[in-house]
Amino acid sequence: MTIRIAREDASTLAEYARVPIAFEVRETLGVTVLDSGLGGLVFHVEPVPTPYAKDYDQEPGNHPTDWPRRFDLREWAILAAWEDEARVGGAVVAWNTPGVESLEGRSDLPVLWDLRVAPGHRGRGVGAALFRAAAAWSAERGARQLAVETQNVNVGACRFYARQGCVLGAVHRFAYPTLPLEVQLRWYMDLTSGVEDAASPARVALVRAGW
Repeated sequence: MTIRIAREDASTLAEYARVPIAFEVRETLGVTVLDSGLGGLVFHVEPVPTPYAKDYDQEPGNHPTDWPRRFDLREWAILAAWEDEARVGGAVVAWNTPGVESLEGRSDLPVLWDLRVAPGHRGRGVGAALFRAAAAWSAERGARQLAVETQNVNVGACRFYARQGCVLGAVHRFAYPTLPLEVQLRWYMDLTSGVEDAASPARVALVRAGW
């Protein structure tokens, strides 16, 4: 499979959103707190009694076409993955934007705002190519780290980010008051040691990478 990564702008977000981000939750990362947290946290995979669909685009204000109304996207990267003439995935990096709390007020920390792969192309290296391109874009702008937020119900994403070299930097058990069973996980990728640019022409032939 040959993948091309292209930079786009906000005018393409409706097309970008045609690639679904939804996934089925079949397992979750349970968190056991030892000694009120002083003894650390232990993660364990738990099956979900009744699998269900999780679709971030259905959350209020979270659909890609909502982003321009909420934020100034001039400092964002919008990346698309193409196989021949078919759009098969996308990634968005937010950076240096007022109102984006996940940027932590830092000018050297972009956040991987969105990553999606068409269902029929998952597990074929598209997500890894997009992640590398997002990391390369961030490093080119002097970022020291790339942050990623996900949840304990997205076990596949957690495993994916760990494979890409991210480390778990924060666990917020009470981040989502309306979703008390979900735990926010903050991952960080170190960019100071150099990043392989997946958008380079030399990298268009990709290996299978687990997403």
